[in-house]
Amino acid sequence: MLTQIGNTYKFRLSGLRLTLLLSWLFLHGCTQPSEEADTRSVTPADLVLQNGIVVSVDADNTQYEAIALHQGIIQALGSTEAVQSRIGPDTQVIDLQGRTVIPGLIEGHGHFLSLGRAQQILDLTQAQTFSEIVSQVAAAADSAEPGAWIFGRGWHQDKWLPEDLAAVDGVPINSPLNAVAPDNPVYLGHASGHAAFANDAALAAAEIVDSTPDPEGGTIVRAADGRATGLLRENAQDLVERSIGDHMALQTPEKIQQNLLQQVQLAGNLALAHGITSFHDAGASFEEIDFFRSLESSQQLPVRLYVMVRGESNEELANRLPDYYMPSEANDFLTVRSIKRQIDGALGAHGAWLLEPYEDLPNSRGLVLETVEEIETTAAIAIANGFQVNTHAIGTRANREVLDLYERVWQSTDTNGPNLRWRIEHAQHIHPGDIQRFADLGVIAAIQGVHCTSDGPWISTRLGPKRTARTSYRWRDLLDAGVRINNGTDAPVEDINPFASYAASVTRIMNNGKAFFPEQGMTRLEALRSYTLGNAYSAFEENIKGSLEIGKLADLAVLSDNLLTAPDAELANIQVDYTLVGGEIRYMREQ
Repeated sequence: MLTQIGNTYKFRLSGLRLTLLLSWLFLHGCTQPSEEADTRSVTPADLVLQNGIVVSVDADNTQYEAIALHQGIIQALGSTEAVQSRIGPDTQVIDLQGRTVIPGLIEGHGHFLSLGRAQQILDLTQAQTFSEIVSQVAAAADSAEPGAWIFGRGWHQDKWLPEDLAAVDGVPINSPLNAVAPDNPVYLGHASGHAAFANDAALAAAEIVDSTPDPEGGTIVRAADGRATGLLRENAQDLVERSIGDHMALQTPEKIQQNLLQQVQLAGNLALAHGITSFHDAGASFEEIDFFRSLESSQQLPVRLYVMVRGESNEELANRLPDYYMPSEANDFLTVRSIKRQIDGALGAHGAWLLEPYEDLPNSRGLVLETVEEIETTAAIAIANGFQVNTHAIGTRANREVLDLYERVWQSTDTNGPNLRWRIEHAQHIHPGDIQRFADLGVIAAIQGVHCTSDGPWISTRLGPKRTARTSYRWRDLLDAGVRINNGTDAPVEDINPFASYAASVTRIMNNGKAFFPEQGMTRLEALRSYTLGNAYSAFEENIKGSLEIGKLADLAVLSDNLLTAPDAELANIQVDYTLVGGEIRYMREQ
């Protein structure tokens, strides 16, 4: 059983106070304590963790036995005996009993509010057939008022067992949903977030009829007779989501605020239970950032957020970005200095933009969700305002186009590109000729380890075996070329569990027991670094987090096992016993 500690978050450290503390530490010697050190003037720690394995992830990969924390900062590292000098009458002491301490994990790409939202609606991730999903919807409809929307998320057709159902492009038509919920609009999101399934009531609410044209960058999937099947790819989802937005807007402002706050709390609880102390939120509107800002001022953000501006027009970005530039300062819980764009969709939904046609859909090379020209304009606006650009690109053509446009913008603005630390989010399928370009341009590959093992069993159905081997999830090639990698889960697209993603990064073992091109895996230390210091670097925060070093923020996790030495089969099941943010215990697992 997992228990959350505390419903409020009281610890904050002003920039002035942090500056004074760091100055004091510098003047009085910020060095590793030793048994011979003079301890007469040592300031007692607030918390000491001892008798364990402290994995620092510093430049030398140093390991210690104990760590001392004071006023939200790492005060000392060393042997258990040496750190005794930091224990005063009011110091809290945790006996690690051999457990492992690592830097607080950083989710390198996720969707914070969506993670909370996913816990408020039907969970379709475990469904093994479409019929199971229909049963979940039927149960929800039984208790729903007529006209009330029914939402779910997490289905993936490539993970279902075969059924004898009428289908188009591998996805059943919506007739079973119409039968069990005739009076309720039903809207079910694909696991990737790049497709959705709607019943006829939802299509009617969005005024989608058989003759409705496909929107740019999206597909209303139709049967041979022209009837809309309910499957909506990529930008076609917007047609229904606008109706959902209108429906949600009928709620009172208090209800909307309460719902958002619950999403933050649910997402925060999950993150902390998994040792995550910082979260790169891959897309929030200015309105949502205002909401996060209010929570930060009232000390209600459970983890530190690095937020990418998303869903705003280039005109809005040009006019409003200066008001939203919030670089990391001291003990910040909200940082905003990046923009998220999206050039293509997902491979599973046939939306990834490819250099060659799909193996199983030969009349398609994928979808362009936002044009190259539009993203290039955004990039120029970002440079003018000091913002990082993080562009979603999954397919081979998408990755090449983004590398090209980054290079063009830097040349046209006479900008030192590598200093900007621009990212390509996902970077899943890359032509071999473009791998070295990542390194040469200094573009960060923001990958999600667990996507590889989750998608691996069916990727070759989309790309064919040879193209899969040549282009898919080539992490070793990227690392050997000198490319910086950060890591995450894309939660709620995948489970937020960082240890499952860590295991995937190292072993690349899929749920069928086979390894997906294991020679492309990371070493354990590379995988840990990608989840800590790598993620900190990609957010310009490597000087304050991502490793356990004196003077850095006291964000850390205590693990049940050592992820550097545990057997491969046990990596995904490592438990978090404590999560500390700013030196405060915010999560503790019941023993």
